[in-house]
Amino acid sequence: MPSIRRREVIGWSLYDFANSAFTTLIVTFIFSRYYADVVADDPLEGAVMWTRAVNISAITVALIMPVLGAVADHSGRKKLFLLIATAQSVVFTALLFFAGPGDALWAGAAFILANVAFEGSQVFYNGFLPEISTRETMGRVSGLAWGLGYVGGLLALALGLAMYYGWIPVPDREYLNVRASTLLVAAWYAVFSVPVFLWVTERAERRRASLRQYAVIGFRRVGDTFRHLRTFSEAAKLLLARLIYNDGLTTIFAMASIYMGATLGMDLGQAMVVGVAINVAAGIGAATFGYVDDRIGGKRTIAITLVVLTAATAVGSLTSSVAVFWIAAVFIGLMVGPNQSASRSLLARFVPDSKQSEFFGFFAFSGKLSSVAGPFVYGLLLTATGSHRIAMASIIGFFTIGLVILLTVDEAEGIRAAERYVPPEDETSPAEEVL
Repeated sequence: MPSIRRREVIGWSLYDFANSAFTTLIVTFIFSRYYADVVADDPLEGAVMWTRAVNISAITVALIMPVLGAVADHSGRKKLFLLIATAQSVVFTALLFFAGPGDALWAGAAFILANVAFEGSQVFYNGFLPEISTRETMGRVSGLAWGLGYVGGLLALALGLAMYYGWIPVPDREYLNVRASTLLVAAWYAVFSVPVFLWVTERAERRRASLRQYAVIGFRRVGDTFRHLRTFSEAAKLLLARLIYNDGLTTIFAMASIYMGATLGMDLGQAMVVGVAINVAAGIGAATFGYVDDRIGGKRTIAITLVVLTAATAVGSLTSSVAVFWIAAVFIGLMVGPNQSASRSLLARFVPDSKQSEFFGFFAFSGKLSSVAGPFVYGLLLTATGSHRIAMASIIGFFTIGLVILLTVDEAEGIRAAERYVPPEDETSPAEEVL
């Protein structure tokens, strides 16, 4: 097996730097707000439609990614799957540039296709983590990538802010200064994702089979994982906990900019400034807590983040003060990166090498299934009450329940289970021999 090289770690980490522009500018701060306020006919209706678009993309990812992850593992072509998903997300993100007033339906469809590909890419990308690190360094490598991701999101958001205020000369007619952010994201994503394809080595043995055979293998391996969840019970509990607490994070990401405008009267420029602060805090938190993760373990790291996230969300949803909201937002930013990074590295420690992409398919499944419930509850409460505060407060419940389930996870046993696992023959035999 090829040795782990620093260039591979950097190349892999830069993919987080590349794709964070999508979550920051499209999902969270700029396009989501533009969609609700301009593209849709009514801001309240637009907010609800946005939650539905997030729901649909989440359901799609939840249904297909465990199987695609298993196929990627078996075929030894994670990099090819990653390339296809990246290209799809870049193309449909660029198409959002043409969205204007009255285009809510097709713009929502284009966003769904871009978001499904973006989320899908995480399955194949995360599957490389155990290959470019060791069990002793997974926390800091994962933290480095999350930290670079937030730096990327920060820089991209700063450029978007400069275009919005005219510091970069982009005309504001027909919202061009806002719409241009979609082209910025597409270009950013495409350019900075190149190193992962050039520098990271695909270590798994390649196996050839027909599309039908790969589909059969994919479903078979997912079925095998379900049948053996007792063997990976700690990983299963972690995935269940993440299914719940990630709901809160997803809803914050999807609704933050819309919430700031509707509740605190902040315009898009002010919301982007808050976004800059959150990304600075998140980058610091992710990079710093990577070492904490390696030192005290992923479970304790995640638990700390959930306690702080619960308190900060409670403050943010109750306050009418912009200054107090700023403080809450910064604390959320500090904890978001470590929460996601430690969740990723802890699952990687719980999973045998032969099932990394497959389990990260379940990781995506848990994350996206939770992404259905959170935005759905938010939209339901918003429709029933007309109050963004009540809708945002629902996130507290997801963090609390997720924490309770997390506390039942035995980290040491999860690591031992992964080390004990002996793969069945169909994980080590060529596809042609299996079928």
